[in-house]
Amino acid sequence: MNPRRISYADKQVLLLESSGNMRATIVQMLRQLGVVNIRPMTLSERVLDVVRDEPFDIVLLGHNTRDKITGIQLLEEARYRGYMRPTTGWIFMTSDSSQEIVLHAIDSNPDYLLSKPFSAEELKYRIDSLIARKQVLRPVDVALEAKDALAALRACDEINAQDPCYDLAQRIKARLLIQLGRAQEAFEILESRYWITSDKDTGLVLAEALLALNRLDEAIELLQSLTETWPLLVPALDLLSKAWEQKGELKLAQQALQEATARSPLGIPRQLELGRVATQTRELQVAEGAYKRSIQLGRSSCYRSPEPFLRLANIRRLEMQDAPSGRQIELRNDLDTLLNHAEFTFPKDAELKVRSALLRARVAEDLQDGVEAEQMQRKAEQLNRQLDRPLDLRREGLILSADPVPILEPVAEEPAAVGMPKDQTMSDKMNRLAAQHYLAGKFAQALRYLNMAVEYNPANALALLNLAQIYLEVARDHADKRADRLKMVQRFLQLTARMALSPEAGERLQQLQDWSLQPVESLPKGSLALLLR
Repeated sequence: MNPRRISYADKQVLLLESSGNMRATIVQMLRQLGVVNIRPMTLSERVLDVVRDEPFDIVLLGHNTRDKITGIQLLEEARYRGYMRPTTGWIFMTSDSSQEIVLHAIDSNPDYLLSKPFSAEELKYRIDSLIARKQVLRPVDVALEAKDALAALRACDEINAQDPCYDLAQRIKARLLIQLGRAQEAFEILESRYWITSDKDTGLVLAEALLALNRLDEAIELLQSLTETWPLLVPALDLLSKAWEQKGELKLAQQALQEATARSPLGIPRQLELGRVATQTRELQVAEGAYKRSIQLGRSSCYRSPEPFLRLANIRRLEMQDAPSGRQIELRNDLDTLLNHAEFTFPKDAELKVRSALLRARVAEDLQDGVEAEQMQRKAEQLNRQLDRPLDLRREGLILSADPVPILEPVAEEPAAVGMPKDQTMSDKMNRLAAQHYLAGKFAQALRYLNMAVEYNPANALALLNLAQIYLEVARDHADKRADRLKMVQRFLQLTARMALSPEAGERLQQLQDWSLQPVESLPKGSLALLLR
C-alpha cells in the first residue's frame, strides 16, 4: 500500500510553549516540514480561550514542571471543559517524563506524547502519523464534533477493514453504541477483534461493553488479564474497581483504586473515588489520605472544589463515634476547622453552606445533642430555601455521609423560573460534567450536576432537556414514583419550549416530546440519546 501523501500547506498549528528558545526551535522544525500557518504562544490562561474559539488541525502543548501555569494543567482543563475538538490532534511535549506526569497526561487523552528535547525527525514522525490518521477519520471526527452519534456510526462503517485506522474506528463505534444503550452490538464488534489482536485499547472498550451488559465476572477476568499484561494501564484498574463495586465487593474495589492511585496519583477524580469507596469500607485512614491529596492537588487544578473538605470533615465525624470524650473534642475542633476553611475558600458557594450545616446537624445527632441538631437542621433548611434551586436535603445528607443513595428520587420543587443567565460559563461546565457522569453510568451525580447547571443559569436549555431525558429514562426503568417523574419531564419540556433554541436543541425537544407521548414501557431500552453539551 502506498503511503498517504501529506501536505501541511493548509494546516493550522497552535504551538504552546513557555520557553522562548524551545518555541523558536519548534517553529523552525515546523517550517522545514512545510507548515505555513503557525501560531506560537506562551502558556497562560488566555490559551484556553484560543483553543475554545479557534479551530486548529494540530495543537503542540509543552509542559515544564517549573512553569507557573504548566502544560499538564492546560491539558487537563481543556479536556475538562470540552475544548479538545475531535477534529484537532493534540501532541503533549514534556520535559518531565516521570511516570506520574506521563500517566496523568494520558488521563486527558492526547493523541501523542513526546519527550523534550526531540529531533526534527521525531517531530515529523509524530505529526505525519497524526495527520494521516486524522485524514482517514475526518468524517467520523466531524460527526463527533457535531454531536451526531448516528452520523459518526455511519462514518465508522465507511473505514476499510484493510486501513490501519480500522481498529480505532471500530473502538469509536463500539463506545458510541455503549453510550446509546446498544452494548450487545459493541460487544459483538470487539470480541473477535480483541482475541485476534490482543490490543489493550480494544480490550478496555470490550470490558466497558461487558460492564454495561452486567456480565461482571467476564469483565473482571478480562480487566485482570489486561492489568497483568500492562501494569501501567491505569484505566483498566478504574474499570476493575467499578466492576467489583457493581458486584458488591467493596474491599476489592478499594484495592483496585489503591493500585490505580499508587501508579497515577495526580488525578483528583480518582483520589475522590478512592476516598468514597474507602469510607464505605470504613478504611478511614485510606479515605483521609485520598481526600487530603485531593485538597493538595486542587490548589492548581480545574477540579478544585469544596467536595474533599466536606468528605474529610465527614471522616472526622465517623472517627468521633468510637473515640473517647477527650479525643472527640479534638476531632470536633478539626471538623469545624475543615468546614470553616472550606467556606472561607469558596465564599460564593451557597450550596456548600447548606451541606456544611447538614453535616454539623449529623454530628450533633451522633453526640445526642438534640438542641444543636435541630438548630443546624433548621439552618440548613433556611439556607436551602434561599437557593434558586433548592437541594434534596435527604439525598445530600446521604451523599455527605457516604451512605448508599437511592437512584434519582424526583425533585419536589418546581424548576427555577426562566430568567437572565447568572453564570453561563459555570452552567455550561456543570452540564458537561453531568454528561461525563451520565456516560460513566453515574446517574445520581449526573442529576446533581444538571441541577447545578440550571441553578447557575435557569435558561440553560441544554441542561433542561438533559434533565427531561434522564427523568424519562428513569420513569421507563422504574415503576415506583413513575407518575412524579413523568410530571418532571413535562415541566422541563414546557420550560424549554418557551425558549429560543438552537437547531440541535429544537430537534431534541421535538424528539423528547414525541417520546413523552408514547407509553413509557414502549420506549427504547438504554440511553435514549447522548446528552447535549
